[in-house]
Amino acid sequence: MNASVRVRLMAMMFLQFFVWGAWYGQVTKYLGTQLGATGEQQGAAFSTFSIAMLIAPFFVGMIADRFFSAQKVLGVLSLLGAGILYFLVQADNPDGVFWLLLAYCLTFTPTLALTTTIAMNQMVSPEKEFPGIRVLGTVAWIVVTNVVGYYGFGDNVMIFQLAMGTSVVLGLYAFTLPDTPPQATGPATVSQILGTDAFVLFRDRSFAIFFLASVLICIPLSFYYAMANPSLTDSGMANVENKMSLGQLSEVGFMLLIPLAYTRLGVKWMFIIALGAWIVRFLCFGYGYAGSGEWILYLAIILHGVCYDFFFVTGQIYTDNKAGERIKTQAQSLITFATYGLGMGIGSYLSGVVKDRFTVGTPPLTDWTGFWMVPAGIAAVVLVLFIVAFRDNQKVEKPLTATA
Repeated sequence: MNASVRVRLMAMMFLQFFVWGAWYGQVTKYLGTQLGATGEQQGAAFSTFSIAMLIAPFFVGMIADRFFSAQKVLGVLSLLGAGILYFLVQADNPDGVFWLLLAYCLTFTPTLALTTTIAMNQMVSPEKEFPGIRVLGTVAWIVVTNVVGYYGFGDNVMIFQLAMGTSVVLGLYAFTLPDTPPQATGPATVSQILGTDAFVLFRDRSFAIFFLASVLICIPLSFYYAMANPSLTDSGMANVENKMSLGQLSEVGFMLLIPLAYTRLGVKWMFIIALGAWIVRFLCFGYGYAGSGEWILYLAIILHGVCYDFFFVTGQIYTDNKAGERIKTQAQSLITFATYGLGMGIGSYLSGVVKDRFTVGTPPLTDWTGFWMVPAGIAAVVLVLFIVAFRDNQKVEKPLTATA
């Protein structure tokens, strides 16, 4: 990969994650502060991202695999999403935000698989080259959350206005990206339209266990994304958005360690380390507090790097190695379906229900220690399952030939 292509792909990742980070971690606080949403309403709105993951990526993945170049699909979806955000900023009640946010997420969620496909299509060795590209997404998240925190608009509609403007830029920029033409040929079958060609990967037992673990660990993951900001705010921590960006800063460091860890440890131990870190961070969120105990909260935030990178970014590389050339986009859509779709869909709604369960009194006060023990317990179950059932610890993965 020459330097020009690398820079263009890094800019693509930066813009995409800048859009995402502008609203994603702040939306529940916005709903509670500005629109008076209950925990269940907050969780339901947050779940729109996962609902969209269940509907959109397979279809769009098939389009990118068969009919249109991936960068063109990315451009069209980004511009369409900006148009929907224009109407979302005018919504003045939780129900209106829910439906418009769902419509927006239907345009945004497929782009996660598309940008991965566009980037990896330019690579000879994804496990070595992809982390250096993907890390710009993390940098973007750090930048945008610090912008939101510095100017103090994490609890108002400006989070969506910022995402809207950046979506327009990404949409126009996408048409300048390297051409990523469809790989599949011949007449489309029903399985290709539904994106089920990638189901061939389940013939590999370890991939099937990885898929199941991805679904389950994303249940507690969504507790973090949906409720960490309100939890830290209630703890008395100041400048929450700025301090939460330390999690993305640690993500940069661990992402750059992936090539070395992938070679030295293998995928199984990388996954186990990540799952163990999830348990520790939820315990820290539960028992940390502003003041003398704030260092515990800082530890919880900083652990985000190893939690996310060693499971999810490594999982993208693992999936790419397992898939054949013909179904790369569908394979990436399959894993995003498992993580941001099934797992986080369940977890997003459940996080709101659990928050209401641990919230009592007038004005309402939440027992955040009890709240965080729930995702900690789920993560512990997933860790045990993974240790017992996952067998694949190859340090240099060989592609699994996929057939219809």
